[in-house]
Amino acid sequence: MVGQVDIVHGLYYVVMHTVFALFGDSLPTLRLPSVLATAIACGSTALIGARLADRWVGIGAGCGLAVIPAVQEHAQEGRPYGLVLAFVALATWLLVGALEQPNHRRWTCYAGAVLIAALLNWFSLLALVAHGVTMAYVRPDRARVIGWALASCSALAAALPLILASQEQAGQVSWIKPLGWSTVLGVLITVAIATLGARTPQARTTQAHATHGSREETPFARVNLAAVALPLCALPQVGLALASVVKPLYVTRYVLFAYVGLALLLGALLAAIAVRLKAQPRVLFPAVVAVALVALLPMELRLRTEPSRVDDVLTAAHLVDRVRHTGDGVLYIPAARRDTALVSPDTFQGLRDLALAQSPTASGTLKGIEADPRTIERAMLDTPRIVLVTDPGAPAPDTERDLTKQRILDSHFVRRSTSTERGRQVSVYERRRPAGPVGAAGSDGSCGSAPGSSCKARFAGRSRPYHSTGISARPTALARS
Repeated sequence: MVGQVDIVHGLYYVVMHTVFALFGDSLPTLRLPSVLATAIACGSTALIGARLADRWVGIGAGCGLAVIPAVQEHAQEGRPYGLVLAFVALATWLLVGALEQPNHRRWTCYAGAVLIAALLNWFSLLALVAHGVTMAYVRPDRARVIGWALASCSALAAALPLILASQEQAGQVSWIKPLGWSTVLGVLITVAIATLGARTPQARTTQAHATHGSREETPFARVNLAAVALPLCALPQVGLALASVVKPLYVTRYVLFAYVGLALLLGALLAAIAVRLKAQPRVLFPAVVAVALVALLPMELRLRTEPSRVDDVLTAAHLVDRVRHTGDGVLYIPAARRDTALVSPDTFQGLRDLALAQSPTASGTLKGIEADPRTIERAMLDTPRIVLVTDPGAPAPDTERDLTKQRILDSHFVRRSTSTERGRQVSVYERRRPAGPVGAAGSDGSCGSAPGSSCKARFAGRSRPYHSTGISARPTALARS
């Protein structure tokens, strides 16, 4: 898998193989690293808030990160994004410490945390850009600038081979939809809340300034919570959203770590509210967290149910099994949706994969090789009934093969049924019946018999073999990046 589609998750796979070897391959074991990593991220966020402001800001920040729905979602999933969140939070905490009391050990640990986060998901390097903005705002002395530059360049250089190698597998993110208005609105609201929190005195005043009462007593009074948290919240989200205008790339989990910045500023906002209301933080903070948990309870409960698991290839296979007839053709748009058959090959036995030229086994690839568009067109026109597996609300096909599939379905077939469940859509298409007497062959070459009939006479003289799914073994389940 790493060699063909998942090189970006190579480190995570190594971690999980080790965890499974130690604790067994159960569902709790699969989720355990994400749970622990999210707990570490919340703790690190609390430490950052306490270091840059005060302990109540830190407590508010740690609790704020824990109740964010997206963070809760990935805390319970067997994916690397909880670990990325933890290492970005740790790298941010190390950066603050290195700016206050720089030494080689701190910068080395900072570089290591940034590198591990990048090896888990190299989009986390957007956090490094945010840290660069923090450095530009702080304007530290020459020694600190050199320390950060060396640490950052070392981490980037070490991650560069992975970044370059992953470009050959860029098709793995072809499923990402273009940026929608709901996504843009979500990013704008998040950044607006963060900006509001950055304007509070708790976010703009440093702990050193508050303790010593003079900016001149410490050379880094400009290292405040807003300078660290606002770039970390805004830049990764806005940057990836802007990149998605050119090539769709924006998925919330890719920039999950940006919520560390949001949580820090939520902590500052809560502390400012406590001061304005003259309320005791030890009373206000638990009350706010309790209200937030109650308000988010429906979403939190939904995240813990089976229907919340989208992109479910097993459910898609069950849908196919309900509507299929022996001898039907099957198509996948995009071709990556063939993973449904790869995971559940028994369900697809007896169905003819009309686009497959070489099976995974024959081609030595993970998903096989599709035929050229003209061959796919001929196979479709020779088939009275086709089952299509695709994505609900998927964008228009963007490859010549997929365009051919969609064109033939639209012009020569009628959609008889569509079922959509948990991130996949399964439709049944039948050849259009020709005008004229029942039983007569139409001008488009379709069979005049009733829908669902075998039309054996029509195919008796054809010698071109059909391609089956060609799957001889059940591979491990694939998930989108």
